[in-house]
Amino acid sequence: MTQNWKDEAGRDLMSLGGRIANLERGKGSHVWDTEGTRYLDFLGGIAVNCLGHAHPVVVDAVSQQAALLMHVSNYFATPQQLELAARLKRLARTGDEGRVFLANAGTEANETAIKLARLHGNEVGKSTILCLNGAFHGRTTGALALTPKAAYQDPFAPLMPGVRAIDPTLDALEEAFQTDDVAAIFAEPIQGEAGVVPLPHGFLQRARELATAHNALLILDEVQTGSGRTGEWFAHQHLGIAPDAVTVAKSVAAGFPLGALITFGAASDLFYPGTHNSTFGGNPLGSAVANAVLEHIESENLLENVSARGAELREKVADLPFVTSTRGAGLLIGIVLDEPVAAEVASAALSRGLIINAPAADVIRLAPAFTIGDSEIAEFLDIFTASLTAVAAQHQENAR
Repeated sequence: MTQNWKDEAGRDLMSLGGRIANLERGKGSHVWDTEGTRYLDFLGGIAVNCLGHAHPVVVDAVSQQAALLMHVSNYFATPQQLELAARLKRLARTGDEGRVFLANAGTEANETAIKLARLHGNEVGKSTILCLNGAFHGRTTGALALTPKAAYQDPFAPLMPGVRAIDPTLDALEEAFQTDDVAAIFAEPIQGEAGVVPLPHGFLQRARELATAHNALLILDEVQTGSGRTGEWFAHQHLGIAPDAVTVAKSVAAGFPLGALITFGAASDLFYPGTHNSTFGGNPLGSAVANAVLEHIESENLLENVSARGAELREKVADLPFVTSTRGAGLLIGIVLDEPVAAEVASAALSRGLIINAPAADVIRLAPAFTIGDSEIAEFLDIFTASLTAVAAQHQENAR
C-alpha cells in the first residue's frame, strides 16, 4: 500500500500535533503544497515571514554569507554579529548602555531573560518573577513556567519555582507589588496565543512605574510583536516606555532561526563571563540575514505599510458574518467572532486556499507579510468572506 505524506509524518515525526498540508515552495505571500495547490499565507509562519517567502533580500543574504562563513564558536566575534547587535540597540533605542545577547529562537531569548531576572533578584534579595495569565513565553521548561496554561504545564510539573501568575489587570498588578519580593515582571504587550489580546490601557505604564519603585525588572516579550509587526519596531514604543529588557525573534530574520535579548541601562551589566552563552547564537549566517531583513524593512519604509494595511484589513472585515470586532496592532490582527467557530472558519479557509489560524475559539489571527498590497488583500477578503459565509450556512442548515 502506497503511503502518503501524512502516513510518513505519523511514522517518523513525534506526535505533537496535526500537520495540515505538505508545503514545498513559496513566493511572496503564496505557498504551494506537493500536490500543486496554491495557498495565500496570511499567518506568515506565525508572524515570522515578514518579507513573505523566497524574498530576494533573504535569498541573497543566505547565499552570500554561506559562501563566506556560516559558523564560528562564541570564542570569536564576527562583523555580522557586531553589526546586528548595534542595529538592534539602535532600533530599540537602548542608548549607549544597552547590550544584546543573540540566540536562536524566542523561547531561548526568554530563557536568557529569566536568567537575567534571577541575577537581578539575587543581587537585590528578591525571588519572585511575575507573569500574566494568558501569556505564552515558550515551551522550554523555564519559559513554560511563565506560560500559565494547564494543558501546557501539567504534563511537566513540577516546574521552576518562584513564579507567580497574576491576571492582566491594574488591580492585580498593584496587589502583586505589595509584598515587595518581586524581582521581575514578564509581559507581552499583545498576548498573541491568547487571541491577540492587548494588555489593558495603562497597564505597562504602571508596570514600569511599579518596577522602578520596587527595584524590579520590567521584561517585555516582543517575540511576536517586535521587528515592526505592530507598525513600530517594538510595540512598547507606541506607549513611550522603556523596559529593562526586551526579547525578540520571529520576524527579526524573516524565517531564519534567530532570537535576541536586548537590555537597557543597568540591566546590561548583570551577566558576566560564565553565566550564559550559546553555541549557535549570533552565528554569522543568521546575523547576516537579520541585518539584511531589518535594513530592507527600514530602507523601504515597510513599517508605514504595516500600519496602513493593518488598518485597512481591520476596517474591511468589520462587517463580515460572525465578526464583532478586531484587535491588535499593525499586521498582528485578531478578528473576534460572535460564536466559537474560529477553528471551523480556519478549516474552511484552508480548503479554499487561505492560511490563517484560530488561537482562541472565537478569534482568527492574521499575521501576513509586511509587503502585502492591494492584490493580496483583495484575495484574502474574497476567500475569508466565502469561508465565513460557508460556515454560517452550515450552522443554519444544522439548526433546521
